[in-house]
Amino acid sequence: MRICDLRQKEVINICTCRSIGCVNDVDIDPCTGCILALIVPGPGKLCSFLGRDTEFIIPWKCVKQIGADIILVEIDEDECKKKCDG
Repeated sequence: MRICDLRQKEVINICTCRSIGCVNDVDIDPCTGCILALIVPGPGKLCSFLGRDTEFIIPWKCVKQIGADIILVEIDEDECKKKCDG
């Protein structure tokens, strides 16, 4: 599977049965080439018109299953939500 294939899949939190969004980026260990985390944009500000100020950093160990259309993760959304840099 390629990273571009991951970007087309919707991420679902199995703890809340809620869609988090689609993968926007991945965090890769440059030494090993292993994926460390999936990065999913957080909810938009003011109906998504003003951009986003948070994102979900989902550790790879929290990915439970990758299917044809979705990625199932088991996370505490408050712990995985981070302020965007910049």
